[in-house]
Amino acid sequence: MRLILLGAPGAGKGTQAKRLEQTHGLKQLSTGDMLRAEIKSGSDLGQQVETILAEGNLVSDDIMVEMIAHRIEKPDCKKGFILDGFPRTVAQAQALDIMLKDHKLDLDAVIEIKVDEKALYERIAQRSVDEGGTRADADIETVKHRMKVYNDLTAPIIPYYAAAGLLQTVDGMRPIDEVAMQIDAILDV
Repeated sequence: MRLILLGAPGAGKGTQAKRLEQTHGLKQLSTGDMLRAEIKSGSDLGQQVETILAEGNLVSDDIMVEMIAHRIEKPDCKKGFILDGFPRTVAQAQALDIMLKDHKLDLDAVIEIKVDEKALYERIAQRSVDEGGTRADADIETVKHRMKVYNDLTAPIIPYYAAAGLLQTVDGMRPIDEVAMQIDAILDV
């Protein structure tokens, strides 16, 4: 099973991806985690990525697609994977489609976790507190910028996947367990 979880920053994509990983043996491919690991490595790429993310901007499509292409070839992705945080633009969605086709793979579903924007600000602020205030991407101005980037660049992929017949939407304002049940119903598991 190969899935994409969509939603604005703080919508709960990571939470649901981790649950799907644990309950269904899928591998969560969080681009955010991949990028944070690169930053932690101290590499030149990691330093570039750190600056880009701290400003609330997106990493280049080429870097992201290449990271994912290499990652899905690993044995822990044989049962399937969940993309969390990618694609974020129509161009990335198109590049992902091409890369998956080259790997003779298809997506099974694209699930949008829909959440009220005001609630997202509260969730992101709480997440920063929960993580000890260490996230450079959680201050209010950066969050506002991330929301603008999401609305301008990422939201347009929703009709892209709807047109492909892959998009399903769940109510992310519901409690975590109810969101999980909505996702399971979509996946018929």
